[in-house]
Amino acid sequence: MSMDKPVVLVVGASGTIGQPTVAEAFSRGYQTKALVRDPAQASLFPEGVQVVVGDLTRAETLHEAVDGVTGIIFTHGIGGNNPKGSEQVNYGAVRNVLSVLNAPARIALMTAVGVTKLSVGHDWKRRGERLVRASGLPYTIVRPGWFDYNAPDQQRLVLRQGDTHWAGAPSDGVVSRKQIAQVLVASLTSPAASRKTFELVAEQGEAQADLEPLFSALPADPADGYDAIRDRDNLPIAKEPPAVVRELEAMRGRFKD
Repeated sequence: MSMDKPVVLVVGASGTIGQPTVAEAFSRGYQTKALVRDPAQASLFPEGVQVVVGDLTRAETLHEAVDGVTGIIFTHGIGGNNPKGSEQVNYGAVRNVLSVLNAPARIALMTAVGVTKLSVGHDWKRRGERLVRASGLPYTIVRPGWFDYNAPDQQRLVLRQGDTHWAGAPSDGVVSRKQIAQVLVASLTSPAASRKTFELVAEQGEAQADLEPLFSALPADPADGYDAIRDRDNLPIAKEPPAVVRELEAMRGRFKD
């Protein structure tokens, strides 16, 4: 992300992760855009945040949102296993935003711990991850644990890879919304976080003041791969819906020189 004039768009800005993410980006001095469906939601954000109205399910409404941005943070998502909703939001929002982006930008995408455990909701989130990796844009993909289930003394961040925790319960890992927002925003300007995917949880101990050692310790995702490093191969591209394969191929390298 260019530091000369950083402009950060938060997708899913009105949500419970989106709001602290907007506040975190704005507090760092970034020109911050909050994408919402309802202009009345402007009251959710600090004065000075630019509120942009658009519909994540309609790419044609997103041009103003992405205009001039140097970084995009995706905090959107719906729970459960609603096939249509999961496709339109968990996956479609990523596809639509990237499809109207007219210049390279740094990406931070939030999905979820356990995203590689097969289910309708998870599978569409995972397909969104694949679009980001295929795009050729610098990115960080954060898979946070259960929001705000951490105890007051659980502040020490741990970054895991391989997505091996599949209980579907707080035993998979916990982390505060505030720390998720901090990691998402910090990743935008960290060379060490580029092209890395990790599960984000908090364990007993104090929060680290510097996140760079955590980012630096992680290996990057495979070059030109669709999946994260160490993820199991349980959603083969060859068995994906034809429309998903076409969109993935169309996205591949779209922003490469």
